Amino acid sequence: MTKKQIELSAQDITAVEKPANRARLVKAPEHFISQDLITDINSNGLDETRRGFLRKGFFSALGGAAAGLSAPMAFAAGDGDPAILEKQVWQTTLGKNVATMPYGTPSIYEANLIRRESPGLTRVSAASVAFTPLQGLFGIITPNGLHFERQHQGWYNIDPEMHRLMVNGLVKHNRVFTMNDLMRLPSVSRIYFIECGANTGLEWGNVAVPTVQYTHGMLSCCEFTGVPLKVLLDECGADLKKGKFMLAEGGDGSGMTRTVNLDDVLNDAIVAWGMNGEMLRPENGFPLRLVVPGVQGVSWVKWLRRLEVGDMPYATKDEAVHYNDLMPDGLARQYTSIQECKSVITTPSGGQQLLDKGFYNVSGMAWSGRGKIKRVDVSFDGGNNWRTARLETPVLTKSITRFNIDWVWDGSPSILQSRAVDDTGYVQPTIKMLRDVRGTRSIYHNNAIQSWKVAQMGRLAMYKLVKFATSIALLIAVFATVTANAQNASNRFPGIGRDATPAEVEAWDIDVRPDLKGFQKDLAQPK
Repeated sequence: MTKKQIELSAQDITAVEKPANRARLVKAPEHFISQDLITDINSNGLDETRRGFLRKGFFSALGGAAAGLSAPMAFAAGDGDPAILEKQVWQTTLGKNVATMPYGTPSIYEANLIRRESPGLTRVSAASVAFTPLQGLFGIITPNGLHFERQHQGWYNIDPEMHRLMVNGLVKHNRVFTMNDLMRLPSVSRIYFIECGANTGLEWGNVAVPTVQYTHGMLSCCEFTGVPLKVLLDECGADLKKGKFMLAEGGDGSGMTRTVNLDDVLNDAIVAWGMNGEMLRPENGFPLRLVVPGVQGVSWVKWLRRLEVGDMPYATKDEAVHYNDLMPDGLARQYTSIQECKSVITTPSGGQQLLDKGFYNVSGMAWSGRGKIKRVDVSFDGGNNWRTARLETPVLTKSITRFNIDWVWDGSPSILQSRAVDDTGYVQPTIKMLRDVRGTRSIYHNNAIQSWKVAQMGRLAMYKLVKFATSIALLIAVFATVTANAQNASNRFPGIGRDATPAEVEAWDIDVRPDLKGFQKDLAQPK
């Protein structure tokens, strides 16, 4: 953003008055950790005292949010909502000029929907993670500004005129390409998910975190644009009979290098420069990154500078020491790159609050590194009974699929879970199933069913669900403030909306004729 854009945003934010919260589902509290505590945790790590501060901060923020909630509005006969009956400033004045913000930014009322770093996850923020706020997203596409970050030595704004890509190894011609060269080649645009292999990794060892942003937020889904990998390899005369593997090397200071099994990705991998219709963001690899659909995110090498075709895995530092799975017998699984079938309910989810009984649309995401999502089942009683959710189109291979299901909550305690099935027949497992095979010493590839517990009262606490063999869950806080005056024309969506009062109907039932008769003079008119 330019300095002027930042100043304009600051002016808008100072003008915002926090309205009474009349929503039926309250967002999880944010900004509940002080900067001093973050610095302390990053410098000295987590101990029981600091964990206590984290819990206290979260609960205090939750309590503050609850205290600020207003009960559903009830009006006497003839009265109505001031938002309808009274003229608002945006109805009586001219708004901002076009191109006031030359590059569009979200509303100031969405200021809390941002990527967040988990305090204490790493000692150095330049080698850390910023999590995507899945709880606030719709559909399947992740906005560029919210795409999760995983850096190993920070990121740079690299001059594309200085960037080069080399292709060598088992090829007839070792070639070097500039960005201009690459962008002249035939290109494709494809929608794929990317997930860090360590996503949901904390829960291997029963470490509960407060929201879905931190349990599953190393996940994003975008439309990537670039040249198909096979086009480049064919151009260089790659020997794909001998060359079954490829080394991908990044240009950052960490020297990130990864072995890629060409059999897994050759038909759909992309050497990409575009993301969601614009150039890659610097923190996501501008000007060039490798897109290897279905494979864990570390292999989507950013600032891609070299591709080497070889006849065996390379066993680089980033796959010999890191990103392998420690098994119960002390051995480690290596090259477990594919992200297996997985799903999670994003709303309602950890830290959110249900304000009253009635209808809720339960929504979430499902994905598989082996193909398309075939079905998602949802349980409201901890896995005893399952219902099939609706899969929203498009349903694409190796992409996020959005699912929704209707739920009429009766106010009783509930445990929400989702279970995905992909088109290979693979069924998302419980955490017990995973631990029976892989133990509890791993970090990577946790695709277990996630549980969210809805409590009857408005108290939030951590919850471990052993009986139903699912992942660690957080309680969703609930306030039993039932809307007494919410009457619907049908019973399909109980508790949703209310009847308009006569005064409200009269205030907004405006008939403006072609001769402008009926136009309200106090509304803004163009000059």
